[in-house]
Amino acid sequence: MATTDPLHDAPVDTRRAVDRWLGNYSEDHRHPTNIMLHHVCVPLIVWTVVAFFWVIPVPPGIGEPGLWAALAMVGALGWYLRLSRPLGLAMVAVFVVLGAITHVLYGWLGATQLLSLAILVFVLAWIGQFIGHRIEGKRPSFFTDLVYLLVGPLWITAKALRRLGIAY
Repeated sequence: MATTDPLHDAPVDTRRAVDRWLGNYSEDHRHPTNIMLHHVCVPLIVWTVVAFFWVIPVPPGIGEPGLWAALAMVGALGWYLRLSRPLGLAMVAVFVVLGAITHVLYGWLGATQLLSLAILVFVLAWIGQFIGHRIEGKRPSFFTDLVYLLVGPLWITAKALRRLGIAY
């Protein structure tokens, strides 16, 4: 929704910040194949970031493996919750699931193999994303603003909430 700024005679976007971020992100993701690739690749990339933080050694006496991942997730959640409480709470659930998956994989594989797996998945998922953008004919959103690296997971989550009939 836009109104006009009386001082500059320019349109003013009156949407909530979350709607602006998601709307702008959606503009770069319209082709069905790109959307499908993002639905697969974005969650995989988010998991790899959690895994990368998980394997950073935690000094004895400070905490357990996964501490840095938990702190990174809390930092991201702060931004998500400021944008939208329902979306932020949904991202809590996303991060809990990703943290649980990573915890189990860490127990099975250990730090070195978990890191190797995360690197492989990260590279393949980014290749998928770039293929999607090639098909779309648009550059990835994060080329204009790195914040879009946080918006991508929120975009997927917002779509899931809409399908479930949950307003955000």
